[in-house]
Amino acid sequence: MDIFEKCYSFTSAKEAMRLGLYPFFLPLTENEGTVAEYRGHRLIMCGSNSYLGLTTHPRVRQAAKDAIDRFGTSCTGSRFLNGTLELHEHLERELAKWVGKPASVVFSTGLQTNLGTISAIAGRGDVVILDKDDHASIVDGARLSWGETKRFQHNDMADLERVLAAVPDGKGKLVVVDGVFSMEGDVTPLPELVKTCKKYGARLMVDDAHSMGVLGGGRGTAAHFGLTDQVDLIMGTFSKSFASLGGFIAGDEDVVHYIKHHARALMFSASITAASAAAALAALEVMRDEPERVARVNHIGHRMRRELQDLGFDTGRSTTPIVPIIIGDDYQTMMAWRLLFDRGVFVNTAIPPAVSEGRQLLRTSYMATHTEEQLEFVLSAFKSVVKQVWMLPKGNIRKTTRDIVSVGARSR
Repeated sequence: MDIFEKCYSFTSAKEAMRLGLYPFFLPLTENEGTVAEYRGHRLIMCGSNSYLGLTTHPRVRQAAKDAIDRFGTSCTGSRFLNGTLELHEHLERELAKWVGKPASVVFSTGLQTNLGTISAIAGRGDVVILDKDDHASIVDGARLSWGETKRFQHNDMADLERVLAAVPDGKGKLVVVDGVFSMEGDVTPLPELVKTCKKYGARLMVDDAHSMGVLGGGRGTAAHFGLTDQVDLIMGTFSKSFASLGGFIAGDEDVVHYIKHHARALMFSASITAASAAAALAALEVMRDEPERVARVNHIGHRMRRELQDLGFDTGRSTTPIVPIIIGDDYQTMMAWRLLFDRGVFVNTAIPPAVSEGRQLLRTSYMATHTEEQLEFVLSAFKSVVKQVWMLPKGNIRKTTRDIVSVGARSR
């Protein structure tokens, strides 16, 4: 058996391209915040995770440029060896202050943050308990650990208690959840989660990739609920509201110190570039100085959710600027994406296994920098396709799209 046989027989992506229903790896010629361009086709970007719109902020751009002038384009080594700059440690101190924890450590990507942290903390004899809708990087971090992985039904605290009650008292327990779930934009029920973890002696880690800049005045889920002291580890990524690339984990000093010396994803990976670190730091400063951006993006999310509901769309469990359009059918979802794309609106698609069966959706997400004119344009596009979508025949096209859709649905 040729190990490359699976590569030669993988034809689903090419078939989706032939059908004009391939929504991934689109090479944009321009991506200036709320506007993108693909082969001369201008689009309002409603698929970005730049919730505060800081990728085009002058202070953020200038900070990245200045860092390149001072430090060059690469740190040429891992944080563990020669790749730590004073800039990294400055950023770590500011991030810890921002989320209300004693210490933090910066990784090169958000995905590496989860891989490194979870696999470092969970050892032989430990148990990692995950929400079934947790991000792929959380799942993979648990898989990389030597611990056992268990899962509970999405946001179901009774089911979490069932799982925890079955874990023997002598085992270490780490519960890991998303603060805001990336596909449907719903929030973890943190007060009940904290109470259940305390009852069974489990430590709690919250992935705030989609919560930073959105909840708690921008400080995340724990701040939103006033439970910062009750959450053991807070994770964040720079590729969303921080307008950069990288990630961090924050917690008690001893725990962060341990992670720094045991997380392979940190120790054996080149450190975040100076430009990325400086951009993230500048974005954090803008968040502090311009809190109106957080209020603005939540206002937009509320408005778009309400108006899309008025058009007859099911926006699911969302309470954030991530507003899903749940269609529930493979073919209708993919065709709806194409209809909107042709009308100048960029959204994302998700069908199983990226989402559960019956919850196939278009994922829309909004930025504080979307203008009223742009939002009206988007709503007009949705209004023009709503009847067309429901008139489309239903069909399972997963044989041609399942493998490729799952790849692009949940990035860090």
